[in-house]
Formats: sequence, structure tokens, C-alpha cells
Amino acid sequence: MSELKKVSFIGVGNMGNPMASQLLKKGFDVTVFDARESTMHAFVREHDGESAATLADAGRNADAVIFMVPDDKIVRQVLFADGLAASLQRGTIVVDMSSSAPSGTVAIGNELSARGIGYVDAPVMGGVIFAKDATLDIMVGGEPELVERCKPLFSAMGRKLYVCGPLGSGHVLKCLANYINACALINTLEAMTIGRKFGLDSDVMADAIESMCNGRQHPIAKKVVPHVLTRKYGTGMAMQFIAKDVQIAVDTAHSVGAAAPLAEETAKLWAAACQMLGGKLDQTEIVRYWEAQTGARL
Repeated sequence: MSELKKVSFIGVGNMGNPMASQLLKKGFDVTVFDARESTMHAFVREHDGESAATLADAGRNADAVIFMVPDDKIVRQVLFADGLAASLQRGTIVVDMSSSAPSGTVAIGNELSARGIGYVDAPVMGGVIFAKDATLDIMVGGEPELVERCKPLFSAMGRKLYVCGPLGSGHVLKCLANYINACALINTLEAMTIGRKFGLDSDVMADAIESMCNGRQHPIAKKVVPHVLTRKYGTGMAMQFIAKDVQIAVDTAHSVGAAAPLAEETAKLWAAACQMLGGKLDQTEIVRYWEAQTGARL
């Protein structure tokens, strides 16, 4: 396998700038391009890198082209409408590190494959702060040979690589992780506003929730990995008791006039699972409720 040495980086905004700079620091030959000329020139001034005058210049002789742009629609626009793909040689690998729709990623990959160009999706988690110190978590999807060739690039920008499977699977995991984070954020804020309405101190709640819901108490560490994935289902807490506590949270919110749309829906789901499966089962067996409706087994 030929080494990927000459890299063109498309999109050097808040995330792309530090990511491309890490590639420079690790010895890659990096050329950057951004639709905003001021952003591109700022990168060159800051990192002493090189910029491309046109997309054709960016693509010409590149071993790999990395995208860090808003979504797959822009990736498609740049590659096909703006003509970048036409300047790429057969054997070049294109890597989309943006947050893109998996279906769009697969479609782009099929079109590039017909041109003899490889495509890999490798979205990141961690934000600007982790991009700056090359400790991003990277989720990659694509043909194993292409993923293997790209590993030096990923090592230069991140701390951990999750090889997810076929093309598009990295973007699937990224959107699911953000979905979990989005739910956790509003779930926490809803709970804290209910508590505040009742009269609890915000700092006290934050301290307690940090201890009781994260780290060893987080559902992944405490329940999913040791009990769901192993099918042991042995936490010692029955589903009906969790359902009861969630309903108490809903009733409390109603009693003080606090908004609790998430809690209300959560109570309905736990009640439905108890009715379908039996409330005396271990709380972790609620996974069966989703498995039955989805047709997939963890």
C-alpha cells in the first residue's frame, strides 16, 4: 500500500484549522482550501502552510483529500458541481470528517468508486478543544484497505479510532452519539428545572447528579455493558420500581407547575414496557422492548 503523504484539506474553519495544523506538525505535506479566502490565508499565516488557488490545484497530485465542512451536501457540491473530483487521480482517497448523512455518504462513495477514487467517512467527537491537542475520537467507516491506509492521518489528529464497518457507519455512530448527548442535556436540564421549581439549590443538584449519573453510575458503565450486552440482567432493581420513580418525578413536576415533557414520555415508555414484558423483570431487560420493536438484538 502506498503511503499517504500529500494531503489536501478542504475547510479550515474552527475545527479544520487545528486538525490540518496537526497534520503539518506530524510531517504531512498539507495544502489547504477554503471557500472563504480570509480563513484560508489566516491558516497559512498561522501555521506556515500552503494554500491552493483553486479546487483543481487542491486535488492535483493529492494522495488524500480531507473534508471538514458542514455536511455531505457541501461535500457533494465541492466534489462534483465545483469539479474537485475531476482533478483527482485514480487511487486517491477522499475522507469526509464532517457530520454528514450516511445515505449521502454512501451515494458519494459509489460515484467516486466508479472513478477509481476511494471514499472513507471519519467524523470526530471532541470539539475544537480536542482538535487543538490532537485528542479527538474518530469513528471511521469504509473498505478495510482504505481505512488501514488512512490510519496515520487519524493518528495525527486523534487519540482513539473506532473502526465501525462499511462506508457510512462512522457517520451513523456520530449522529447516534450526538443524539444521546442531546437527550442527556435536555433530560438533565428538565430534571434540574423541576428541582429548582420545588426549591432545590442548582449547585447542590449539579454536584449530586454528577456523582449519581456519571462515571461508574452512568448507564453504559453500570447497566449496558455488564448486564445488557452480557444478557445477565442482574442489577437487582425491577422495572416496575424504576417506572414508579419516573412517575413520581412526573407527579412532582405537575405538583409544582414545572414543564416535564421528557419525563412524561419516559414514564409512558416504562409503563408500556412493564405491561408488555412484566414489571418484575430486571430494569435492564427493558432492552427487550426496543429489540422487539426494532428487530435487532444487542
